[in-house]
Amino acid sequence: MAVEDNTLTPLLPVPGVRLAAVRAGIKQTQRADLVLMELSETAVTAAVFTRNAFCAAPVLLAKEHLQRSDRKVRYLLINAGNANAGTGVTGLEDASRTTRAVAEIAGCEAESVLPFSTGVIGEALPVDKIEAALPEAYRALDATAWPDAAAGIMTTDTRPKGCSRTFVIDDQEYVITGIAKGAGMVRPNMATMLAYVATDMAVEQTLLQGILDEAIENSFNRITVDGDTSTNDACVLVATGVADAKPLTAEQTPQVEAFRQVVEEICLQLAQSLVRDGEGASKFVTVSVNGGLEERECLDVAYTIAHSPLVKTALFASDPNWGRLLAAIGRSGVNDLDVDLIDLYLNDVLIAAKGARAPHYSEEQGIAAMAAEDITIRVELNRGEHAASVWTTDLSYDYVKINAEYRT
Repeated sequence: MAVEDNTLTPLLPVPGVRLAAVRAGIKQTQRADLVLMELSETAVTAAVFTRNAFCAAPVLLAKEHLQRSDRKVRYLLINAGNANAGTGVTGLEDASRTTRAVAEIAGCEAESVLPFSTGVIGEALPVDKIEAALPEAYRALDATAWPDAAAGIMTTDTRPKGCSRTFVIDDQEYVITGIAKGAGMVRPNMATMLAYVATDMAVEQTLLQGILDEAIENSFNRITVDGDTSTNDACVLVATGVADAKPLTAEQTPQVEAFRQVVEEICLQLAQSLVRDGEGASKFVTVSVNGGLEERECLDVAYTIAHSPLVKTALFASDPNWGRLLAAIGRSGVNDLDVDLIDLYLNDVLIAAKGARAPHYSEEQGIAAMAAEDITIRVELNRGEHAASVWTTDLSYDYVKINAEYRT
């Protein structure tokens, strides 16, 4: 189940990036589950990882390699079907072994290879299968293989996710393409998924990292499916530099802002595509909170609503049970919250005004609003000038089924 028929749009090649997706048989043999990405020698890499204290072995090793290689990354290796998390020292050795295998085939340093894994936690990584499949992956590297890579990193996703666009800065045209995976264990605390975005623009590394950090905060850190933060989350932004002789620097303010906007738009589109494909999802829900004294309290209200099982099950049932929304707002922890100021909307329907049922609201209006696939829950706190939005899903029978049967 997923919200809308979100068919993968054409993904544009990025000069300086080649990809391949092959079948390694890590968990299943029906589709590709191993992806190799090759980056140009001029590429600069920024990355952000999960804040989960129980982070996976590939996360630890990728962080180490980024430091040791001075972020001169040549290859990304991603496997689906096995998270290599909760595997201790053996997991680190296994992740390191896969990077050495790539380095041997490609003729590069192992530190210039970043490993990523997604799938079942607590099981040993089948390194032999990965090593056996790597020669085929290396031979198959192709600049047009973004769609194959998008499919190869999926786990419980029902469809591959990606987006592309061209943009112009200083009369020079560039391309940016991104892919992502994630459908469950999705909650903001960095970026709850795997995502890879690349452009042929040249960007100074510190600036690239700052732009990625900001883009994540306003996209991947604003989504939640089930309130769980994964052990393996990673988001990588690559600037190959193939299109430019000189990198973009922080002093070039108008150009930086133009590039920042493009990256944020790509990240937001990818993030929302994860929510639309949330495990068992039948509704795409925007929770918009306005009129806060600060953004943090708007986010506290939004996340309390988005994480509430009672709200999420009401959404699945298309039941406008607005009492559950008021209860969530009231327990969100906002200091000195005056409930008599609060207005509550479902789409454009005013349900509660000044903390009580709106005089002209009818149950029929609420049912009609809840019947849509795309729903906006809007809360007006009426106590300040700040606002924030998050995106979430309903909670369905299928979500329970998918996760109950995940390892079977």
